Amino acid sequence: MTAEPAVDGALESSSLVELAVRRLRSEILSGALAPGERLVEEQLTRRFGTSRAPLREALRLLGQQGLVEHLPRRGVRVAELSARDVDELFSLRDALERFAVECALAGGARPACDGLRAATEVMERAAAEGDALERAAAHRAFHLELVALSGHGHLARVYEPVLLQLQLYMATNLRREAREASPLDGAQRHRRLYDAVATGELDAVLAELAHHGARTYLP
Repeated sequence: MTAEPAVDGALESSSLVELAVRRLRSEILSGALAPGERLVEEQLTRRFGTSRAPLREALRLLGQQGLVEHLPRRGVRVAELSARDVDELFSLRDALERFAVECALAGGARPACDGLRAATEVMERAAAEGDALERAAAHRAFHLELVALSGHGHLARVYEPVLLQLQLYMATNLRREAREASPLDGAQRHRRLYDAVATGELDAVLAELAHHGARTYLP
């Protein structure tokens, strides 16, 4: 009889952690929280209407994803990426995506691409409407769907933190990107990659990946 409240409390706590993770991650990836900005527990608990325990767990999980940094005796801040960090992350993303499509298209397989097509269409619509946040979410969904085609669960778990950290970098460069290129350019690059995957031709997909254009974000 005494176990039920504990279970309910655990479920409630878990839900609060998930909500805090989603909200903080959204604010970080949208650029609302800038790289290097301190995350003050007292302010966040008041803003989110939660206690410190779920907030601290949310910050711990975001630290595992590479989006925040815990500094000894100085608290927590939004992660900052050096030029070397970004270059290494792009290189790792490239290698993981190549491996993913090699797994997905091995032996002439034609994987179902419904999720990839849906993400492409959302990205195109968001680009046409000038919705940067929706476009960023669709970009993340596209690349997660691309790797999911491999059916390799461990690969997907390794890949997601890499993608999240790159989106942190991209979020800080949205203004520069807006000055130098049309949002439609990015949507068109992803449409070409989707079209290549839909053919099932591995060489065509690898060729498209090789000049997908992600490094146009680099300074």
